[in-house]
Amino acid sequence: MRVDGLAVTLRPRSQGEACDLGAALVRQHAGSIWRCFGPVYAVVAVLALCTVDAVGWLPMLIVFWLKPWLDRTLLFVLSRAVFGEATRWRDLWRARRHVWGGQLLRTLLWRRFSPWRAYTQAIEQLEAQRGSERRRRRRLLLNGNRGAATALQTAFTHAEAALCYGAILLLWWFAPASSNADVWDWFFHPGAHAAGQLGLDLVVALSYMAVVLFLEPFYVAAGFAMYLNRRVALEAWDIEQEFRHAFA
Repeated sequence: MRVDGLAVTLRPRSQGEACDLGAALVRQHAGSIWRCFGPVYAVVAVLALCTVDAVGWLPMLIVFWLKPWLDRTLLFVLSRAVFGEATRWRDLWRARRHVWGGQLLRTLLWRRFSPWRAYTQAIEQLEAQRGSERRRRRRLLLNGNRGAATALQTAFTHAEAALCYGAILLLWWFAPASSNADVWDWFFHPGAHAAGQLGLDLVVALSYMAVVLFLEPFYVAAGFAMYLNRRVALEAWDIEQEFRHAFA
């Protein structure tokens, strides 16, 4: 990685501070992130919603399972953002084979439930390590950081659940006072109401998809920033960056 080209200031941080850096990166490059991630996510969401009539929970399962694949688009944009580069759709399209097709089976199968996948994703996608080299690299980066990486996953899982419940309950909160009881009853007895089970399944699926669209960039960025922070500790990137700036 070209340390001299980084647009972020490197210094040793706690992993909590690194997560804050990731959130700042998303805010600063929100246009690039959602401009590229939005269309990819919309295609997946629409195709997933086509299954709602068959099995009510299937759209959410499809989106949930494809998250690691969707995250590859986000990491591509973020890896350019740390160098101050904006990403447009044509940039993503030119790199589509590497971004969308690289290590597809690993991404969707045994890495799906990794408790630190956001933290180690850059090893898989950006460093393109293979075999024993990849395992050795992953062990090195996780050494002393498994707890922080797992805590990141746990925090975002709880945040996602809380936002989903909040989004669904908006229907009850914003319903007229005279209809609150009907809305509440619909949640627990959908078959007895005009909107029915399909309506409730759509509300739940759309709420979950909206939360993922909003939250997933922050999750990927936090893991990527933790990865960069670990590289700073291992390879003294902050000192190299200072020297390059001093003697530029």
